[in-house]
Amino acid sequence: MTVSQDSELTNANKASPTVFQALIPVSVLVCLLSFSVYLFGEDASYGPNQIALCVGAAVAALIGWRNGQTWGEIENSIVAGITVAIKPLLILFCVGSLIGSWIMAGTVPTMIYYSLLILDPSIFYAASCVICALIALSIGSSWTVAGTVGIALIGASAGMGLSPEITAGAIISGAYFGDKMSPLSETTNLAPAVAGTDLFTHIGHMVWTTVPSIIIALALFTFIGLNIDPSSNANDLEITLNLLNENFSINFIMLLPVIVLLVMANKKFPPIPTILTGAMLGVVIALIFQRPAIINLAGEAPNVLLALFKGVWYTLFDGFVLSSGNETLDNLMTRGGMSSMLSVTWLVLCAMVFGAAMDHTGLLRRLVEYALSFVHSTGSLIATTIATCIGANIITSDQYISVVLPGRMYKLEYENRNLDMKNLSRTLEDAGTITSPLIPWNTCGAYMAGTLGVATFAYLPYCFFNLINPVVAVIYGFLNFKITPAMAEQVA
Repeated sequence: MTVSQDSELTNANKASPTVFQALIPVSVLVCLLSFSVYLFGEDASYGPNQIALCVGAAVAALIGWRNGQTWGEIENSIVAGITVAIKPLLILFCVGSLIGSWIMAGTVPTMIYYSLLILDPSIFYAASCVICALIALSIGSSWTVAGTVGIALIGASAGMGLSPEITAGAIISGAYFGDKMSPLSETTNLAPAVAGTDLFTHIGHMVWTTVPSIIIALALFTFIGLNIDPSSNANDLEITLNLLNENFSINFIMLLPVIVLLVMANKKFPPIPTILTGAMLGVVIALIFQRPAIINLAGEAPNVLLALFKGVWYTLFDGFVLSSGNETLDNLMTRGGMSSMLSVTWLVLCAMVFGAAMDHTGLLRRLVEYALSFVHSTGSLIATTIATCIGANIITSDQYISVVLPGRMYKLEYENRNLDMKNLSRTLEDAGTITSPLIPWNTCGAYMAGTLGVATFAYLPYCFFNLINPVVAVIYGFLNFKITPAMAEQVA
């Protein structure tokens, strides 16, 4: 028997999964995650969700085994799935060190200090959204914005006595608007490449769904801000400013790491060297300007030199610890370090295991094929594409897969319906890119929660842009508004 004949025989022994089988692991996961949130609340992402994902993966693997797949095949697919997540995980660890070093250097305290002086509480949420949108638009990275300016804005909101959950929603709304509309963004380049259109046609077509969405989001953030009484926050603001001055050297020089990191990101340097450069610059500035804080963190040491060395080392692996006597500021400034990202890494790894098991066993593809059976119009096609992107974000836990998989699955259907491919590329971003930070175990959701220090389900209701954009896209689809037919040459 030849190798090809043996392969054909092996494939013949494998049964195609049914829709019922495909729904079993998803239903198990949804039920367990619901119980996880009910029983453990905000602590659900620190272990319970991981167990739920592993159980869901085990159920998917059992179904695959029943359909004729070997454990070796499923195991290899899981290893390959985890490999896809290695780069984001390394970035997470680097960001942990970056946060710790920037607090130690006074970079984050300086950004918070000047934000408190400049931003009025009544416009803080809307201003935070705009600031993050503009920076993300210029550098094309929502992660970089959240890990730099986002941290400072979260700190500033605490100093003003404002809601960190609403602030996180404003940061993520702005960051993802800018990321989505920037020609420097990876997903903004990926979506048209998958769909088969060009970059600037794709960006121009996104304007119709994205701009109305961000305008509505800004109106909501402004409305919330108008209900804030600035005088009620004046005392908290004054206390925070004084404490920052007492515990850190505040100076424009402390902002150098931020400037360097943003310039490197704009020049498209690789993310890991860029983040590590920012962290090391933070260490250098801390050693020059913040020695008392480092020595205080180090505790007992034979001499000053070793105390500085120990304090820096501790900050990079376990984060900076502030003991100012003010509980609010201490909680805010006691952050960072690689160890702070361990639970996030655990969550992402378990999520990738579940996604790989669903993908390799054919259960994910079966769900997508089933979804296509409900497509009877342009509106239902747009809605199904969006639902698939969101589902892929939930199941595979990866933003890029949520763009690539539905793009490949539905491209032929868009062609058959004589639709321009820019409709597909826009829809992929309206759902795949935008909804990724709303899922706790998705790499983007885990990153945002770990970086901003706000649980995903806590900030989710306030990510107005991310929630509104997919709805606008569905409405456009059913109204057939700004849905472009294919040109004659494309049809040919």
